[in-house]
Amino acid sequence: MTSLNPTTLFSLEGKTALVTGGSRGIGKMIVQGFLEAGAKVYITARNADVCDETARELSQFGPCISVPADIGNAKGRQQLLDTIKASESQLHILINNAGKTWGEAFETFPDKAFDDVMHLNVSAVFSMTRDFCGLLEAGSSSEDPARVINIGSMDGLHIPTVVRTGTFAYSASKAAVHHLTRVLAIELAPKFITVNAIAPGFFPSQMTGYVLANYSQDIEDNCPLKRVGQPEEMAGIAVYLCSRAGAYTNGAIIPVDGGTSINHQHATV
Repeated sequence: MTSLNPTTLFSLEGKTALVTGGSRGIGKMIVQGFLEAGAKVYITARNADVCDETARELSQFGPCISVPADIGNAKGRQQLLDTIKASESQLHILINNAGKTWGEAFETFPDKAFDDVMHLNVSAVFSMTRDFCGLLEAGSSSEDPARVINIGSMDGLHIPTVVRTGTFAYSASKAAVHHLTRVLAIELAPKFITVNAIAPGFFPSQMTGYVLANYSQDIEDNCPLKRVGQPEEMAGIAVYLCSRAGAYTNGAIIPVDGGTSINHQHATV
């Protein structure tokens, strides 16, 4: 009989992961969770100093390697791929977390800002998955597929109104990430690679720093659980999806938002 011991069921021992945008916020939360579950983790971000410092900080939990790169362009992705390939013959987990946002009134929202958000949040997710597919396939099997997790957002599931600043490109990009996740889940399943998305609500991070400082009461009022998310709640869902417990989950979009995306009672225009 297969063991259902939680210690082994949720273990990532022997797995190697790559987390984009892994130096801060949600990415950093996931990295720590992976390390404490037994994985070896490569993190990448554009800011080399911050990426290196995060890797040094998190190395207390396990092997964490900094590989700074700009994944928004082909050259940066190729340099990242070459660096990983120089040390690893296979990859078990890819977390597409790097992203950006832009908030501005509808009348003045810049075309370039819209394009930049869509490029990093959607196009780069596709490109990273395509470029690293070979390493992921090398680390996959029918019993234990390789895993891709795309970080979407609750704002791709509902119309955000609490902050009262137009995030047109961000919301559209995250809805696109969710559907791209489903498309890739079907495309890559024959290679024994699963693709899922996490749709976070508000978690403390550099990206949410301004809105949490200025709209925290509105955010809590709009969440049925009356609070923002905590690091262990983000790490936990990612560890589940990448462990033996999540091996049969594929093409899912999982909200981790305290119910905010389905709550319309307190939405403020």
